[in-house]
Order: sequence, then C-alpha cells, then structure tokens
Amino acid sequence: MKPPKSFTNIPVVDLARWQGSETERAALAEEICTICHKVGFLQVVNHDISPLFMNDLFDMLERLFTLPQDAKLMIDKRKSRHFRGWEATGTEYTNNRPDIREQVDIWSETKARPVDILPAYLRLLGPNQWLTDDVLPDYRKTSLAWISQAGQLATTLLGIMSTGLDLGEDYINNLFGDEQMSLTKFIRYPPTPANSAGVNAHHDTGFLTVLAPGKTPGLEVQNNDGDWLPVVPVENGLVINLGEMLQGITGNYFVATPHRVITQDWRYAVGYFHGPSLHTRLEPLPLTQKYYDAVAASPHHRDAGFMARMEETKVGVGDMSSAYKPTVYGEQLWNYFVRSYPQIVEQHYPDVFGSM
Repeated sequence: MKPPKSFTNIPVVDLARWQGSETERAALAEEICTICHKVGFLQVVNHDISPLFMNDLFDMLERLFTLPQDAKLMIDKRKSRHFRGWEATGTEYTNNRPDIREQVDIWSETKARPVDILPAYLRLLGPNQWLTDDVLPDYRKTSLAWISQAGQLATTLLGIMSTGLDLGEDYINNLFGDEQMSLTKFIRYPPTPANSAGVNAHHDTGFLTVLAPGKTPGLEVQNNDGDWLPVVPVENGLVINLGEMLQGITGNYFVATPHRVITQDWRYAVGYFHGPSLHTRLEPLPLTQKYYDAVAASPHHRDAGFMARMEETKVGVGDMSSAYKPTVYGEQLWNYFVRSYPQIVEQHYPDVFGSM
C-alpha cells in the first residue's frame, strides 16, 4: 500500500448524509476515516448546531472578554487546583513558549477528590468557577448548552469513525466509561506579535476536538511536507481535528496533526475537547490488517509521536516527537497540565513541581 500524498487543503464534509441510506452512511464513514488518516483535520456543515445558537455563543464570548479585570479575577484560574477558570494572555505554555491568547477553561464538573490523592490525575476532578448572572447574564446557561451540543456532535463523529474502521458504530463510544472529562475553552486572541503565536504549534491532547473558529482567520495546519496551510472559515461550519489519543489507539492510522494560530486581527474561538473517563485505558483498537499495512507503508504515520513532556524537552526531545505512550487517559491529561501550567502546579502541587 502506497503512503498517502501530503494534503494541500482542509476537506469540508456534509454530515447530513449520515441521516441517509445505509449506502450513504457507509460512504460518509469511509470518507471521514480516509480524511482522518491523510489529514487529521476537516470542516463539517449540517451538524445540527444552529446558526442562531452560534450567534448567541459568540455574543456571550465577546461580553465575557470585555468584562472589567475585577470581574474576570472572580474566576481566576490560579484559584482553582483543578485548572479551571480565566487566565490572562501569556499564562499557558505550549512547548515551553507562552501562548498569546486570553482564555477561560470549563471542564466536565465532578466532585473534588483530596488534594494529595493518587494517582495524581484524579486531582483534576472537581468543580468549575462560574460567573453569576448579575455579572454576565446567561454565561452558565449558554456554556452548558454549547458543551451539550458539541458533545453530542463529537459522539456522532466517533460513531461515524468507528463505523468506517469496521468496528461497529458504538465501539469507540462504549470505551468512554463514566465520569467523562471534556473541556470547553473560550478564547480571545489579540493580533499576534512578530515571532510569536496565538497558540504555538502543537497536537491536541485528547480524542476529538470540535472548534467554532469564528469569522476571523488565523488557524493554520501543517501538512506532511512541513507547509503551513490556512483553515479558511466556512459559513456555519465547525472545524474537527483529532487528538493524540485517537492517533494512539488506532496505531497511528489516524493522525493528530500539528496546528497553530497566527492572526492579524482580534480573533474569538470556542473549542470543545471530547474526552472519556480518566481511568479509560488506552489500548489498541482491534483493527484489521489493512490498517496496520497502511501505517507500515507511510513513514509519516509510522514515525508519528506525541507532544513531549517537560522532562523530555529539557533533554532535547523534539516538541512533537515523544515516544512516551501513556496507558491511561488521566496520565495523558495530567502530563498536559504539568507541561502547560507550571506556575499553577507550583502553587497547588509543590510536591509535583519539585520533581519536574
């Protein structure tokens, strides 16, 4: 089997076909799996999240980020040992470089565990920090509506992918377990300074990302040849990309593709990062031989790595060249937080910071 050629555009897929005949559903599943193998990125239309709701979401987003500083500090992420809330521009680090964006993180809400619980990734479980309606009307309501609708879309997409991998529609979704951990990230990018990035080149950590990119361009995807391609926003479209966990459990048949943001204007975006229970084991899917043959035939797939952990970058491992493969999802997520938020780790978990 010949390795796939490097992609030159981001495909746009009409999800209405999933409501069609069995033949149409099978063709859509095969098409999306081919895109996940060759590109790792796509845009979808007819995804059942209404344009009216998306307008309300971005209206709320602009009101959120134009609040006075004192209001934002009510949900300062530094107050949360669960890494939830608002953070100023330059707080998050990607590959040891600050990202030039302001953001608010909201995770699946659960009961908090003891501060010293082991394994350490269980410390991520806990409550969000919410602004009240007198500060920002409908903030919590609109946020939860986005989380619900984006989560439903992610579940549908995993069903399509599972079908296209000859596993049956429910196979991947059935792996996700209880007390699932997904993230919503509200983002505002200022114009990117020279020699910087709104978010530096990276892979996504989890399984599947649903991104509402807004109307301002800036998202770029790197193809197999190392070229950076712009993702041109599509009317009523959402961007879908794969995280390292889908790459891992498909034996690198699917790929987590490097991407970054460099924008000339103020840019708003909303990301939803779909994830399973922290206890979910990251075991290979029972794929047939043709998928393993396709990986073996492509150096790009065969050699694909993960984002390097902090201790790896210190000894010279490339930004996205880690050979480390966590066996449990919580380990992957904990590695992300330790890598991205060293100041918060030092504040709340000095025992962990001391060993970094």
